[in-house]
Amino acid sequence: MRNLITDVPGLKVGHATDAKLASGSTVVIFDEPAVASIDVRGGAPGTRETALLDPAQAVQGIDAITLSGGSAFGLDAASGTQAWLKEQGRGFVVRSVRVPIVPAAILFDLLNGGDKEWGRFPPYRDLGYAAAAAAGVEFALGSVGAGTGATTVNCKGGVGSASAQSPDGHWIGALAVVNAVGSVIIDKGPWFWAAPFEQNGEFGGRGLPQVFPPNALATRVKGGPNESTTLVVIATDAILTKAQAKRLAVMAQSGLARAIFPIHTPLDGDVLFAASTGRRQLADPQLGLTGLGSLAAHVVARAIARGVFEATALPFSGAVPSWREQFSREHN
Repeated sequence: MRNLITDVPGLKVGHATDAKLASGSTVVIFDEPAVASIDVRGGAPGTRETALLDPAQAVQGIDAITLSGGSAFGLDAASGTQAWLKEQGRGFVVRSVRVPIVPAAILFDLLNGGDKEWGRFPPYRDLGYAAAAAAGVEFALGSVGAGTGATTVNCKGGVGSASAQSPDGHWIGALAVVNAVGSVIIDKGPWFWAAPFEQNGEFGGRGLPQVFPPNALATRVKGGPNESTTLVVIATDAILTKAQAKRLAVMAQSGLARAIFPIHTPLDGDVLFAASTGRRQLADPQLGLTGLGSLAAHVVARAIARGVFEATALPFSGAVPSWREQFSREHN
C-alpha cells in the first residue's frame, strides 16, 4: 500500500513541472477506458470535456484526466495528453479513427512569480504530453505538476494523495491539487482541519488543538475572483455505472469541506472527478456505494492535507511559505 491513488488497480499518474514557469500539469492515465463522472461546486471552474461525464451522455469511458496550472491557458494540457494517448492507439472508436477522451480542469497560478511570458503559444500542451509519458504507479507529492504554483491563503499548496480499502475489499484513492481560496489549517496553525481523518502521521500527526483558538472560525481568504481552485480525482476498483460514479463524486465532495475552510466559495473553481476502473462488483448497489462514498470523503480530506504538508515554497520574493517552513520545528 503506497497511500496513493495508484493503490487502485488500473491507473497511473504522471507530472510535468516547469520551474521557471512555476507551473505544470498532472495526468491520471487509465489502463482501460474508465467509467467516470464529475461534481462541480466552486463558483469559478475551468474545465474541458466535462459535459460528456453526465450520466445521460453517450460516451461511457474516458482514457485520462488532466489537471493543470495556467488558468484557461492550461486547458491546452489535455491536447498534449490526447496526443500521447493517440500514439498508444487509445481512444473512442468512430469507424476507422480513435479519439482519446480526456476531461480536464485547471487552476489559477498566473500571479505566483513565475515567468509567464511564453510567447505566442502557452507551454501546456507540451506539459500535458510529458506528464502522460511520465505516468507510473509511483509519483511525487507537493510542489510538482499541477501543484507547482498552487497556494492557499496562508500555506503553499500542492499535490496530495491518499488511499484506503473498504471493509469489503474495494480500493478508493484520491489525488488532490490544492490551490484553495481558504485555509487547510486551523487559525494560524499548525493543526489541519483534516486531523480527525489522519492515518499514521501522514501529514505531521499534530492532531487538533486542545482548545480551539478564539479566531479559529474566522473567514480567511486570499486574492480576488477566479484565483483559486481545488481539483480532485477519486478512483475506485468497484464496478460502477456513470450514475453511481456521479453519486460517488457528490459524496466525496464532503471531503473538501472537512479539509478546507471556507470551501465552495464564489472565488473557488472546485471540481471533483470520480472514476471506476471496474475490477470488482459491489456486494450491494445501494449500501455498498454508500460505504464507498463515505470512505471517499475521508480519503479526499487526507489527500488535501498531504498536498499542503508536502509542499515547498516557490523561490520568489514574497512567496507564500510552506507548512513545513512555518511549523516543522514546533510542537503541540
